[in-house]
Amino acid sequence: MDEIEMKPVPDCTECEGCDTGGCGGCNSHKVMGWRREPRGKLYATNWLGDISTVADFPAVQVQFKNTRAGFYLNSSKLNLEIGDVVSVEAANGHDIGQVTMVGPLVRMQMVKAKLDPDNLDELKKVFRKARQSDLDRFNEARSKEHSTMIRSRAIAEELGLNMKIGDVEYQGDGSKAIFYYIADERVDFRKLIRILAEEFKVRIEMKQIGARQETGRIGGIGPCGRPLCCSSWMTHFVSVGTGAARMQDLSMNPQKLAGQCAKLKCCLNFEIDAYAEAVKQLPSKDEVLQTKDGDYFLFKTDILTRTLTYSTDRRTAANLTVIPASRAFEIIALNKQGIKVDRLGEEAEGKPQMREYIDLTDQDALTRFDKAKKKKKHKQNQHGDNASAQQENRKPEQAGQVKPEQRQDGGKKSGNQRRQKRQQRNKENKTSSKETNDAKES
Repeated sequence: MDEIEMKPVPDCTECEGCDTGGCGGCNSHKVMGWRREPRGKLYATNWLGDISTVADFPAVQVQFKNTRAGFYLNSSKLNLEIGDVVSVEAANGHDIGQVTMVGPLVRMQMVKAKLDPDNLDELKKVFRKARQSDLDRFNEARSKEHSTMIRSRAIAEELGLNMKIGDVEYQGDGSKAIFYYIADERVDFRKLIRILAEEFKVRIEMKQIGARQETGRIGGIGPCGRPLCCSSWMTHFVSVGTGAARMQDLSMNPQKLAGQCAKLKCCLNFEIDAYAEAVKQLPSKDEVLQTKDGDYFLFKTDILTRTLTYSTDRRTAANLTVIPASRAFEIIALNKQGIKVDRLGEEAEGKPQMREYIDLTDQDALTRFDKAKKKKKHKQNQHGDNASAQQENRKPEQAGQVKPEQRQDGGKKSGNQRRQKRQQRNKENKTSSKETNDAKES
């Protein structure tokens, strides 16, 4: 959560259900200036809000910094809404968090998290809605997080520990600090904990996270131009394999398939189900199409366009022919009846269509921009040569010179005709001017 500041409103009557006696300590309505959505993490839409209330289920979900969240029992039956800042029970003291889910949705999420929604006695409790004193203490503790992280990294480096401290989170009352770290192997940080406790005078808790969790906590912008899914809305990480890339016929380029966490992108799993359903509507890879010229084997499949490329050789690309899936099913049905078609394509004539070879590895070449500039300059020079040639061809005509091949009787006749037309126009102009003068005199 970001730093929170309460701003009083001029009229307390706008704040319905205020249980603190004044807007100075009220945080139960949207008119408060500090109320805003979190960064998108775990912020769920209450699609049961119109038909249910917080009283329908006594537990609520509370979010803390970035990915940390938990379920708490609303034993005091407070009128909580999504976005309310509350003080909740902690191991030793209290913590400050923001309500992200209320009502029957909490029961569904508890089942998803493998918690028993009927046994709520084990849950920690919600004390109250956060007061101004709680928020001041909370903001004071959060202001120390960055400096604490920098100092703890230096201490870990002095001890020679092979670990990276990626983030520090203080508890709402400032009595505890959680250090999130990444390590490739097991680390003995018992000495580190003693030094950190003496340095910062707080209780220390170490939590190991993976590369994806670290990226989700830090955030960033993905290659699609949008905030990272792990830092904006994803709550659980599902394993991603290279089979998802093969199913979608993507280039097996590690630089393009890996995200900012150096792992395979989570978005590879987003459309895998749609591709799996589409593959079921295509012929099997083992189907061999029989024609009078020979047998054809499947070479490549384009799932989105529902087209298949067949080759006369099982291992190499030879005589490639592209046909739609409907045509492939038609040929398979005819082959089962013992009929061999004349050709794969539906056209009466025509050679097999060959697809142009594209070198995907050349896309990352550093000289790909230089080629475009050279082509552009070449086109400009060619355009300039054509323009100069056209200008040279027009020079004799513009100077009034007549080419030798134009000095014929036909050219003289065309010149005489022009002169006759000019004389006739002059006569017409003179007669029209005389008529106007006569009309004026009369």
